[in-house]
Amino acid sequence: MTVFVARRTSSAAGWSRRLAWFSAVLFAVSGAGHRFGLLETIPFVWTLAVIATFAVAALVLAGVSFPRIWNFGDRGARSAAIGVAVSLVVLSPFLFASYCVLAYPQLHDISTDQSDPPLLTLAAQQRRPGMNAITGIDGEAAALQFEHYPEIVGRRYDLPLERAADIVNGLVEAHRWKPVAGSEADDRGSAIITREFVARSPVLGFPADVAIRLIEEDGSTYVDMRSASRYGRHDLGENARRIAGFLEEMDAQVALQAGVAAPDAPEQ
Repeated sequence: MTVFVARRTSSAAGWSRRLAWFSAVLFAVSGAGHRFGLLETIPFVWTLAVIATFAVAALVLAGVSFPRIWNFGDRGARSAAIGVAVSLVVLSPFLFASYCVLAYPQLHDISTDQSDPPLLTLAAQQRRPGMNAITGIDGEAAALQFEHYPEIVGRRYDLPLERAADIVNGLVEAHRWKPVAGSEADDRGSAIITREFVARSPVLGFPADVAIRLIEEDGSTYVDMRSASRYGRHDLGENARRIAGFLEEMDAQVALQAGVAAPDAPEQ
């Protein structure tokens, strides 16, 4: 007589798949909510911690299910595989952030001019408890920035102030940075324009305050830039990438101006 034994279905594999998909949906919904300003940053950070916990739990449950699936033929291999794949996708931004913590210095306020950084006047007034305070850049932070980001320096362009300001405004609009404040001054005969903006990281929308300062000097314009994260002691290299990318785009735009030479080499 032949005895048929019903194959069991691994409950761990099923829960792995459920938790993985739940973490993915929660990540997508909360990330979109934060990106478009519907979810505040601090609650979003706590939500990210919950998401990471669910994704790790999905991996653990998949790991628990695989021995029984392999050794005893339990059903659930597909569910476990989905759980692993989806949870790894969800965890990939966390793994990238961990890499950035190790690869980049612990800084959250980057400027092309560390001794006299462009002012973030309105940002300093609006920073609330729990946010990074807007202060001067101390010597230790300046040395750390110079060691890791020597390319983050100001630019001098053979352009009048108005034309340089037009290029800056066009690039800011292309990046969709939100203008929040501006000022104009005259210091010892040099016209100075300072503009403040709110920028957000490309995917999850973590906010940073940006200041761009233009100084007219003998028919040329010197451009300085500052980017300061609102939250966290480590910006994962985002502020330096933002400044470097913006200034490279400005270099390209200046080079396209008819009859205008390429910008001078950055001053150290």
